[in-house]
Amino acid sequence: MLVDTGANVTLLRIDLAQKLKEQLIYTGPNISLKTITGEKTEIRGKLDASIECGSRKFHHRIYVADVTDPCILGPDFLKKFNFTVDLEKNEIRTGGEEIPLFSASVQHLKSCSVLAKKRTIIPAGSECLIQGVPEVSEQFRYAVTDFPSQVSQKGVLVAAALVDLEREAIPIRVLNLNNKSKILDEGAVIATCEPVVDIVVRPQEFSGEHYLPSSLDNLEILDEGQRAAVRKLLKEFQNLFSTCDADVGRCNMTQHRINTGDHPPIKQYPRRLPLARKEEADNLVKEMVDNGIIEESSGPWASPIVLVKKKDGSTRFCVDYRKLNEITKKDSYPLPRIDDTLDALNGSQWFTTLDLKSGYWQVEIRPEDREKTAFTTGQGLWQFKVMPFGLCNAPATGCPTKDSLILKLNNSATEIDRRTKPVICLV
Repeated sequence: MLVDTGANVTLLRIDLAQKLKEQLIYTGPNISLKTITGEKTEIRGKLDASIECGSRKFHHRIYVADVTDPCILGPDFLKKFNFTVDLEKNEIRTGGEEIPLFSASVQHLKSCSVLAKKRTIIPAGSECLIQGVPEVSEQFRYAVTDFPSQVSQKGVLVAAALVDLEREAIPIRVLNLNNKSKILDEGAVIATCEPVVDIVVRPQEFSGEHYLPSSLDNLEILDEGQRAAVRKLLKEFQNLFSTCDADVGRCNMTQHRINTGDHPPIKQYPRRLPLARKEEADNLVKEMVDNGIIEESSGPWASPIVLVKKKDGSTRFCVDYRKLNEITKKDSYPLPRIDDTLDALNGSQWFTTLDLKSGYWQVEIRPEDREKTAFTTGQGLWQFKVMPFGLCNAPATGCPTKDSLILKLNNSATEIDRRTKPVICLV
């Protein structure tokens, strides 16, 4: 059992509850728990079970849910039977009896070293995934890797990770913070392994047996010459990259058109906003005006706004363009097929990931169509100078154009539009 003082109730995993002889009482779907990640999980039932702890047995109600651990012993059990948790001694006590928190089977297991499978060079200021092998095999299966305390490696860090020692190779993430390359010879100690017990592995959550060897065998890193070439290229075109939220590029090679034919203008009244959100809407409008995204409008078109909360708690400013989209002539130009795009990557070895800073706002709206994007918050009428979210026929932003900066590495190419602003470039 996992003693968890942060849990509200004592829990049992569903598959184990079905194996017990105790009568399982099923509950309705209206009872739910919130996990540590914030997700909800339903309580599938409850049972009155006998729990053996130390030399005594305790009768307690356990709830059944879809949890990862076999059983979680919560503070409801500890308080009910007057248990005291002593983290310094790693034990719980009740009635004068001391019960260790760790299984006795772990006490005789000692840590083992992990050796580099082959000679590896880690460039300065780089992170590398290295293949390691345990120095002593078949001592225990699951382990947590950590930095080897018996070896002094200044400026070299090892990331802790849960590994399976029965696999052909152990992935060890090593970071070199030095200004010079670090050489790890074959057989060098690169990490230590501490034993872990009672690891439950579910087949649907575990990667295939072939994954680790195939990925590590093809692993390569940039050499110093390639890194110098990339740094020089990025420095030469540093004006292409966004430096702040207000730094949004503008592509004037094409302009977005809203073709509504001869349909008369559509005017919708603004929707009421809660008093607490009116100031927020005004601030967002002012921010877009200052950044050159919108301008005042005096045309016959108007659409209402919608404020949507993002996952991070911030607000996304949206305009309801459904009425406008209904009368807009649809563009039938096809987007590239995903499978064709993936096929085009065949033979490439290096890839660059670019994320455009507010990509939609980098495409201009045709001046005669700007009034069709007009919206109102109840405090004036505004129209977009650039393409807003929600319009039909909006092109896929981030696509390469003929006027581009091209990064070429080992026969693969990634393009940066000279008139747009990527916010992230990872090589």
